[in-house]
Amino acid sequence: MPALTRLLLLAATLAAAAPARADELANLINAYRAAPGICDDAAAAPVAALNVEPTLSRIRIGPGTFLEFALQRAGYEAAHAEAITVTGPPDARAAMEAIAQKYCRTLRAAFTCGTQAFGPAGPLVWNPLLGQAALVHSTDMAQKHYFNHKQPDGSVPADRATQAGYRWARVGENIASGQRTPEEAVASWLDSPGHCANIMNPAFTEMGAAYAINPQNRNRTAYWTQVFGTPR
Repeated sequence: MPALTRLLLLAATLAAAAPARADELANLINAYRAAPGICDDAAAAPVAALNVEPTLSRIRIGPGTFLEFALQRAGYEAAHAEAITVTGPPDARAAMEAIAQKYCRTLRAAFTCGTQAFGPAGPLVWNPLLGQAALVHSTDMAQKHYFNHKQPDGSVPADRATQAGYRWARVGENIASGQRTPEEAVASWLDSPGHCANIMNPAFTEMGAAYAINPQNRNRTAYWTQVFGTPR
């Protein structure tokens, strides 16, 4: 099961923009994010740079464009997207000035879990040992019909990662119950500040995930587990 994350995407389009101008605009945006200054009459903290994604650079947003469909046609999957479109500025610097005046919050947006803001986090690498630890816990919850990070025998996420053979420096775990698809499970975690913080924690570099259903359960409830790790 691939890692799923919610992304904030920023697309700024200049009319008939040449690639060099688009690159210049991207550089100006990242320079602004590094030192945003004042936003909405308050000092703004710097946030991490945005990656330049060629697929997004090819998307053109016009009247009546549905951003979700445009991203799908381009082959880019995103759980959340925002677009900024400006027309009229003669160059990238003028476009940047127009965007910064009206969209300073979007330009410096960080992902928020509850009230805690996070900058962009790097991709997680799938680890089969963490996947096994996740499957063990999902299966135990499904078979014994409980919902908790601690198993009835007293084991906790770090214990299960160790038992799977994972040598860890840090371990975290998300669990969910009742969701029908991976997308629903991830959406529920992103709406929960603690689970969301695990997903956005840059200290975690690897993950495994699994679900289990007890066929004897009349409701066929799915139990989902996502285990995060930082190897030792």
